[in-house]
Amino acid sequence: MPALRFTKKAKLIKTDEFSSVFNFRKRIFANFLAFHYQPNHLGSARLGLVVGKKIAKHAVDRNYMRRVLRELFRVQQYAINHVDLVIRVQKRFEKKDFIQIKQEFDALMVKINQRTQQQSLLITSVIDNQLIADTMSDDIK
Repeated sequence: MPALRFTKKAKLIKTDEFSSVFNFRKRIFANFLAFHYQPNHLGSARLGLVVGKKIAKHAVDRNYMRRVLRELFRVQQYAINHVDLVIRVQKRFEKKDFIQIKQEFDALMVKINQRTQQQSLLITSVIDNQLIADTMSDDIK
């Protein structure tokens, strides 16, 4: 089993990386969290976090929310399909809400894995069909 570290490779850092995920316009949301995602070809999932000042005015509260989400991602990062993921907090949560946040996070990750799995299967079937068509056209020539 690989080490469960949250390395620099697993982070979205640059503004362009965040913008490309937001512009891809795929998102799912629940009560506390909104997940924006975009499939990547890097071989691992990457995470970006957005916790606005409108949600929590104090930096201590925003940092707590980031810390919780980063930990939930770190533990599951190898079970997540290869996506760039931006988690946006929609509603403030505290320590008493941890179990609900964990359940919400897990449910949204299952949905993302299902959706990206379907997309990757669709892409591979299109590529396979194109390869078959190419080989058939070569046989006819």
